[in-house]
Amino acid sequence: MYKQLLRPLFFQFDPEKIHHFTFSLIKSTSKIPGIPSLFKSLYVIEDERLERELFGLKFKNPVGLAAGFDKNAVLYNELANFGFGFIEIGTVTPKGQAGNPKKRLFRLKDDKGIINRMGFNNEGLEAAISQLKKNKGKLIIGGNIGKNTQTKPEDYTKDYLECFNALHPYVDYFVLNVSCPNVGSHAKLNDKDYLEELIAAVQKANNTFNVQKPILLKIAPDLNNNQLDEIVDLVKETNLDGVIASNTSTDRSHLKASKERLEEIGNGGLSGQPIKDKSTSVIKYLSEKSNKSFPIIGVGGIHSANDALEKIEAGADLVQIYTGFIYEGPSLIKQINKAILKSI
Repeated sequence: MYKQLLRPLFFQFDPEKIHHFTFSLIKSTSKIPGIPSLFKSLYVIEDERLERELFGLKFKNPVGLAAGFDKNAVLYNELANFGFGFIEIGTVTPKGQAGNPKKRLFRLKDDKGIINRMGFNNEGLEAAISQLKKNKGKLIIGGNIGKNTQTKPEDYTKDYLECFNALHPYVDYFVLNVSCPNVGSHAKLNDKDYLEELIAAVQKANNTFNVQKPILLKIAPDLNNNQLDEIVDLVKETNLDGVIASNTSTDRSHLKASKERLEEIGNGGLSGQPIKDKSTSVIKYLSEKSNKSFPIIGVGGIHSANDALEKIEAGADLVQIYTGFIYEGPSLIKQINKAILKSI
């Protein structure tokens, strides 16, 4: 029903406006008695064979929702009814910020892709915590954290620490988002020396809590092999809990969209099917180079069950969807979980 009826209708409208409309639609329909149960019956698969234990957490199934969809943690309880095993909220920054000027979200329909330059638009820490206090404990919640756009380079770590300390009681794991191409001083956030400093500071803060939370690093799909070698060394040296591969891409090669259309859109991070193979190759390289010494969450271009299985075969322990969720609808989660069960 989604691909035949809803998607053609939704795709007639501005992507960002329809995103907010969809949120309101899911929120309001989920308040109708019987609708959450209906969603569960349609999409949720309960099977112990789907469970995964990673970094001290037990996931109901290996299919998650990537950060960027539920930035402000307003819909995770309702989204749980679509069969996700975990949901990552954010990116959250200390202060709320509007992000980059609109228009900043674009569909590439022929490519089954999206280009965004949202710029970490979110309502800030306090708003996210207010929503996370409503957690009904249906599934694992990850907290994707970043810095404010106006923050000076010497205060980047302070921003990450502020988010980490405040969100610590409310999320199950953390993701340091240092690879989004839509934020300023992108180069510094990818510098190995700075990453060592940032990870050490966050781990030190983590040790002040009675219960430590897993910390993961989200990396770009555009890294070369030397840079990926640095990531493997970094994880080993810092005892980081895992890596999310990958974020959006700045690469525009091999797209069906015309040069004129791409110039009209301008800069931003590309997600969806165009980055599927690039993301999978990063996962495979990290997995083989590290001898599977750390967990990898695979994300990027998953639009089918086979796409997800490719990520898992390449070395991903869990997978996340975002653009695929928009193009294929909620049935994608069930399809992936069914395929995983069939492959066992």
